[in-house]
Amino acid sequence: MSLYSKVKAAQDAKDMEAYLACLHDDFIFVRHQSGTEVSKTDWIPILTVMMESDALEFSKQRCLYENEDIMVEHSFMKFPDGSSEAVLVVNHLKDGKIIRTETGATPIK
Repeated sequence: MSLYSKVKAAQDAKDMEAYLACLHDDFIFVRHQSGTEVSKTDWIPILTVMMESDALEFSKQRCLYENEDIMVEHSFMKFPDGSSEAVLVVNHLKDGKIIRTETGATPIK
């Protein structure tokens, strides 16, 4: 099973443990709004709130490219705060897991 398939299955099921299993111990999330970097430890509470919310929705989710070094995704997301964005996600991979995620997003009205 590809890493993308594992990530998507975890997101669809809102399965935090399965999603966290896809992240490298040295994982970093880069916020597109500010460019600040968030460690895996600091990302978990944010991710937990999003995944536990019934308001979080993914649609038209797809993998644009995946190999052993990189996985590029695109989707439309609705967030718990009511905002919606078209999101491009670039995941850098190491040891079969996501070590760094950077996003670009366009608000949807």
